[in-house]
Amino acid sequence: MLTELKIENVAVIEQAAIRFDGGLNVLTGETGAGKSIVIDAINAVLGARTSKEVVRSGAKDAKVTAFFDEVPPAALAVLREFDLDADAEDGLLLTRSIAQDGRSVCRVNGQSVTAAMLRQIGRELITICGQHDSQRLLQKECHLDYVDRLANCADLLETYRETYRKLRTAERELRKLLQNETDKQGRLDFLAFQIRELEDAGIEIGERERLNAEKKKLQNKEKIERALMEAAACIDTEDADGILPRLYTLSSALAQLSDSDDSFAPYSASVDSFRYEMEDCLSVLRSALSDAQAPTMDLDAIESRLDVLYRLSRKYGDTEEEMLAFLENARAQYDEIAFADERRAALEQSVETLRNDVFQQGCHISDCRKRAAEGFAKAVESELAFLDMPAAQFTVDFQESEPDETGLDAVEFLFSANLGQQVKPLSKIASGGELSRVMLAIRCVLSQNDGEAMIFDEIDTGVSGRAAAKIAAKLRQVAAGRQVLCVTHLAQIAAAADHHFLIEKETDGVATFTRVTPLAGDARETEIARIIGGDVVTETTRSSARELIAHAVKGA
Repeated sequence: MLTELKIENVAVIEQAAIRFDGGLNVLTGETGAGKSIVIDAINAVLGARTSKEVVRSGAKDAKVTAFFDEVPPAALAVLREFDLDADAEDGLLLTRSIAQDGRSVCRVNGQSVTAAMLRQIGRELITICGQHDSQRLLQKECHLDYVDRLANCADLLETYRETYRKLRTAERELRKLLQNETDKQGRLDFLAFQIRELEDAGIEIGERERLNAEKKKLQNKEKIERALMEAAACIDTEDADGILPRLYTLSSALAQLSDSDDSFAPYSASVDSFRYEMEDCLSVLRSALSDAQAPTMDLDAIESRLDVLYRLSRKYGDTEEEMLAFLENARAQYDEIAFADERRAALEQSVETLRNDVFQQGCHISDCRKRAAEGFAKAVESELAFLDMPAAQFTVDFQESEPDETGLDAVEFLFSANLGQQVKPLSKIASGGELSRVMLAIRCVLSQNDGEAMIFDEIDTGVSGRAAAKIAAKLRQVAAGRQVLCVTHLAQIAAAADHHFLIEKETDGVATFTRVTPLAGDARETEIARIIGGDVVTETTRSSARELIAHAVKGA
């Protein structure tokens, strides 16, 4: 139950704190005073889509806070699903702030959540029935949702939808396979050419890098050989000018000096070490010279091979890895097409099996829906009779449709308000007042098995007189077992309230403000008298207001 609502800087409401209670809570006020803004604020704190336009002019942000106690078990289950505090002893605090740039911050008991999470929680706290719901009632594609609410076939629908999705996937694969049949041979020939071209090329990973390195060596072959020979000659020559012969001479002289003077021993060791390094260097130079002089691929052959790889890369991928991956994919496609007959037969069998499963599961769901729809229609007619439409007929028409995500049923509500009239689509014959009562009747039927709060936003559209009194009585009856909030322009409904709030718009010459005031006693009589007679409240209208209140209390 919503016990407290705080609104800050939402549209023309600068600040308002409303304490609701159980039973029927009614909001009244002049048109444009801001009654719908209160409902919009509740929608926002329950996670509905909103925008920066809701922020009051001149304010940094808008904020709505709602406190709930006696939290329904379904809402607690959603809280546990989101790993939020599900302890209901201290109630549930929802907050939402909307900044000037449209970004919003949502919290549940102080924990940050997304708007989508807030929406799922809010869906289990309050059912809001507004003008949008009446418009949905005129759209037959929405009628199936109402039936499914009572059919208790959610598990069956989930199984059906999984089967249906598998069927759609199999059908798409089969269509694609059949389309390929028309150019099967041409496709096979082209794939065979691509496979053969890549296989004949014998591509190796890293091949172009190695070839380019070899190409660079060949382009500098003479220079490299000359440098190697010059370096080797400097180290070891047959005359005494080579580095090694001179090192041998120096090493021998230092060894003799070391025998007589120990101070020369380190220098002797250093020269010996350097001589060994030069011998190693000479060995490397001779080996490199031998390699350089050995027969290799000639430059023309390398250029030719690089041209082949470049040409293939333009067709099949920039790198050797990409070209080889293309080859594997082409082989797989070739096998798929070559063995398409076997694949087609398997798919056709799968499609047939899945179609049968979809039909059987869909029929089972249809049976559940039809059983629920029969009781639903009778219950709605009973509610309509209470709402001063004793001759009303309400039926749920089922037509078989092509399978889709919802099943095999096309459902439409048929309605007749008067005796002797044939039932026809609700969207074609219901007046505004009749539609309001049908909406109220449906909501009453759907809500019989839950205890969540309900909000009716101008459910009285197009209604007056005795029908208005009946709607008031029905709302009071519904509110006997739960909290109901109702925005209304009708005195009969306002008189039936357990708790009455007046929404007023004021101005200080600079800005406009909306104020929310709880009414009781004379103040409440005055407001109901205003609804009856307009701005001028007379003793007659005040007497009528008292009479309406007394009648509502007596009826309770």
